[in-house]
Amino acid sequence: MSKDNDTRQREQKRPSSSNYQYLFILAAIATAIAGIVHLYMPLAHLRMFENIPIVTFFLGSGIAQIFWILPMIKRWGRIWYYVGIAGNVGFIILYVITRFPSNPVTGRGGDVDAVDMTCELAQVAYIAITAVILAKERSIKVVDKEQLR
Repeated sequence: MSKDNDTRQREQKRPSSSNYQYLFILAAIATAIAGIVHLYMPLAHLRMFENIPIVTFFLGSGIAQIFWILPMIKRWGRIWYYVGIAGNVGFIILYVITRFPSNPVTGRGGDVDAVDMTCELAQVAYIAITAVILAKERSIKVVDKEQLR
């Protein structure tokens, strides 16, 4: 009888796992969108190929963000989530800096278009969703985490 009571108490304290599990998929989708946009940028702006470091940056960041689908889907852990958040914050900061005239990165202010905003919104979504995942993981006990996998 006490075993049944313990199980019921644990189930009552456990946060809703159905919404929690979908957050990993949403974070993976958000980083995939940002990665695809980064890979698309050199193709959309062929003049970028005149500047190999910029093309390399976009291709490298796109590949990294596409790769980041794995840590989210496979739930590799908190360190991976924090690194993903830090990387996306870095991308956003770099984007904002490059929009100003006479910036130290490109020397001129960049244009803002719908493709840019799609990427930036996807990155913000990844950060927000992953932050929610981290907050939820703090509240879930180790035993419950194993049951969610």
